[in-house]
Amino acid sequence: MPPVTASGALDDPQRAWEFNPDYQRLVVAWNAVLPHLETLSTALDKAYGLAKSPQTWDAPVGERYVQDIREWRNRLAVYRHSVLTAISDEAADTPRWVRTTAGAPHAFL
Repeated sequence: MPPVTASGALDDPQRAWEFNPDYQRLVVAWNAVLPHLETLSTALDKAYGLAKSPQTWDAPVGERYVQDIREWRNRLAVYRHSVLTAISDEAADTPRWVRTTAGAPHAFL
């Protein structure tokens, strides 16, 4: 919701707000990257499940692959966290609503 402003005798009665395009860009960036991160996470989870299965590996070398996949999963989790943190940090300094000369407030959908 846009900010609520008290309208007094000295206030401009036509104050309108719009969703900040800079904040909208951050929302779009997160929505664009999230499906890719989910796809990677799902693929690594599936590979990890298969690698841990005793039916997949008979040799002791299999544990090395399990450790590699575990490390990739951890790195993906750290990367996802860093992307979200970067977007959140920028969003914290960006107002969601800005004044406009339009007649009514509207939100980004």
